[in-house]
This record gives sequence, C-alpha cells and structure tokens, in this order.
Amino acid sequence: MTDTSITSEPERSGGPAIPASRPEFPSPAEATHTWARIALLSFGGPAGQIAVMHRILVEEKRSIGDGRFLHALNFCMLLLGPEAQQLATYIGWLMHGTRGGLIAGALFVLPGVVAIMALSWLYALLGDVGLVEALFFGLKAAILAIVLQAVVRIGRRALKNDAMRLLAVLSFVAIFAFDAPFPLIVLTAGLIGYLGARTGLRAFAPGGGHGSVSGVHVDDAETLLGEEMAEMPPAARRSALRAGAAALALWLAPVAILVLTLGEGNVFVEIALFFSKMAVVTFGGAYAVLAYVAQEAVGTYGWLRPGEMLDGLGMAETTPGPLIMVLQFVGFLGAFRDAGWENALLAGTLGGLLTTWVTFAPCFAFIFLGAPYMERLRANRALSAALTAVTASVVGVILNLAIWFAIHVIWREVQRIEAGPLSVELPVLGSIDWIAAALSALALVAVFRLKLGMTTVLAGAAGLGICLYAVGVIA
Repeated sequence: MTDTSITSEPERSGGPAIPASRPEFPSPAEATHTWARIALLSFGGPAGQIAVMHRILVEEKRSIGDGRFLHALNFCMLLLGPEAQQLATYIGWLMHGTRGGLIAGALFVLPGVVAIMALSWLYALLGDVGLVEALFFGLKAAILAIVLQAVVRIGRRALKNDAMRLLAVLSFVAIFAFDAPFPLIVLTAGLIGYLGARTGLRAFAPGGGHGSVSGVHVDDAETLLGEEMAEMPPAARRSALRAGAAALALWLAPVAILVLTLGEGNVFVEIALFFSKMAVVTFGGAYAVLAYVAQEAVGTYGWLRPGEMLDGLGMAETTPGPLIMVLQFVGFLGAFRDAGWENALLAGTLGGLLTTWVTFAPCFAFIFLGAPYMERLRANRALSAALTAVTASVVGVILNLAIWFAIHVIWREVQRIEAGPLSVELPVLGSIDWIAAALSALALVAVFRLKLGMTTVLAGAAGLGICLYAVGVIA
C-alpha cells in the first residue's frame, strides 16, 4: 500500500517566508508519540476527546489551525461512525498519509480495547461478588445523570427551531411507543432534512457540528499544515482510495467467512452481522448507537441484561478511548454466554475483539474513501441539511435511552403494554428501589446543579455504592 502524505515538509529557503511560530514537521515516530498521548488522555465521550485533540494538535503543537480542524470535524460529522476516532484518522492522514491515518486511528482505539477487555474479564469472573456489584450499583446512578446531560447538551446545539424540535419529539415517540428500529428513524430524518433543503426551507439550513472547542484561535497559515488545499494531489487521492478499498475488504471478508463457515444462528455470525449493520447506521454519536444496541442486544438477542448494559457504559466512561468501546463489552458477554465453548473466557475474548473489528474497520474505510472528496461533501448543502435533521432526531433517540436506563435503574420490575402498533415498556410502580432512586437524584444534583465533572461524579457514585455495601444497606 503506497504511503503518500498530502503535505510535505516546508521549504527552508526560497519561496514565501514562513512565520516564526510555524513548527517543524514531525517524524512519524514523533507523531506516533503524540497520538499515543492523545489516546491515553481521551476520556469523557466525543466532546472531551475532541477538546483534547484541539488542545494538543492546535494549541500546543500547532500542527493544524482552527479553520482546518473544524472543517475536518464537520467532514467527520457527515460520515457514519464515531466522529472523534474518525477525526484522529483524518488528521493523521493529512500529516503522514495512509500510514499516519492508520497510526492515529488505531492508537485512538487501542487503550480502550485493552482496558475494556481487562474489565470484561474481571466482570465475568467477579461480577457476582458483593463489593463489585455495589460499585456498579453506584455507577448506574451516575451514568443515568450523564446520559440525561448528553440529551440536554446535544438538544441545545441541535434543536434550533420548531422543525428540529418536532423531529426530536416524533423520533422519541417512534422508538419509545412504537419500538421503531433506529436505522428507520435515521433514514427518515435524513430524507426529511434532504427534501427540506432541496425545497429551500430555512428550518433545514445546515448546523455547525460541535461548534467552537476553545477560546484560543490559531490561524491555519501559522501551522504545520497551513491553509486548506483547493486541489487534492493525485498521488494522495490514489493512496487514500486504495487504503479505503483495503479497509472495506478487511471488514467484509471476515464477516463473509464467518457466515459461510459457521452458518445462521451462531453467536459469532450474529455479532459480526449485527455490529456490521450498526456500523452503517451510526449517525448521532455513541449515545444514539447505544439506544440501538440496547434495543437489539438486550431485547432481541438477549446477550445481556439492562443493568449490565449500564455496567458496560460505566466501564467505557471511566477508561480512555471512544465511548463506543462499550460495544466490545456487549460482544464479549454475548459470546461468553452463547458460544457454548468449554473455555467461555476465550469465546468472550474473541467475541469482544470481533465486535471491535467490525465496528472500527468501516471507520477507516469511510475516512480513506471520503477524504479525497472532502470539499465536495462539505459544499453539498442538501447533504449537510440531512445531517442536521438526523442530529435533531438523535436527541429524541437519546432521550429514549435515558428513560430506558431510568426505568431499569430505579425500578426492579417492568412490564410491556401492547395494543396494535403501540408497544411501551413501563415500570411496575410498586417495585421502586428507593436507594437507587436516591443515588440517581444525588447524581442529577451533582451534574446539573453543582456542575461537577464526569470523573468526580462517577468516582463519587461508585464510592457511595461501596459505602452502602460496607454498612449493610445493600447486599
């Protein structure tokens, strides 16, 4: 695979003068060290991870300016998959071509893979130990507050007018009351946004993604990569397209081999197919994806219980790497329980790694195949409007996730009510867990009233769970 960078080391003599603040072009080894540092500091979901990248790459290293950084972020927002990991891959590609993209994208995921796998082993071996159960009992309350905070944060950014608010409400009703599949909601919202833009409706004007990530502004011209290029070098375009085709093959070939050799009904085939399908409908970030996973992995496949879904999210929130790494935990438990192997831990490990592979291999494919056409995608107003509508609908989907979590955290029993197309899961009011309700209320106060950070809230909730276990309040 040819490794062609789209930028070269700045000339040191002749040509236009280079500002004194412009940094030296890093070697691949130096860039690897930088990406490893970013990966180890990337906690707190995509907003926190993007902020870490901005601080190190824009403010500290001055490898890329604010204009190009936000341009790249908007491009990644248009793609399927976790935008923070894709942003790292894209900037790595800008700096060192295909090799740089692979290094940046892989290192962004690697710490989370190792941490979640280690925690999955401990969970499988010690999950029924009272102290561990108490720790996760506390974490569940904190996760509920954090998901509600995500609803508010994304809602403030996405619901700018009545049309967007209506899309969010309709999306919530569709998934909560009618059990509509997440892919259908996403496709419908995208189509509405696209048609709205094509007909000239102002309500569907493209939004601004995550917005500004820092009060510090760094001009593109004073950075390593300089101004955006109007024309993509042919060699860089060919290299990216070859890398994208290779990533597609590395994603789809193992899935095809599993289907052909193991057949329908095998848990590894189910994992490969389900998470591959998820990879092509994952608009809206990790929380939207989790709503889909909770709907299918818990309700359809029965790989894990609702409370365990919250436990996995707690793991992902407290370890470096993308929040979407919780999917590795889901795949681990699915294979651990359903593979039927004598060595269940080995089955779980393979199931978790398979999940990670089919989740992130498509991300590399989308970045490398889309990067040469970045400008064209960004300039397509109808496509940007479709993303705006999808983001609005995702607010309703995440609200459903928050309510789903709340029902299973605060109440011990739930019941499903069905009447024609209506299918609603509601709590049995008499089964309320008052301790869980109190912990959840404290977590909500900590997040929304006291404005405490995520790490503080998670640590405090886990500590309270352990204390309650120590004094015998919870068994």
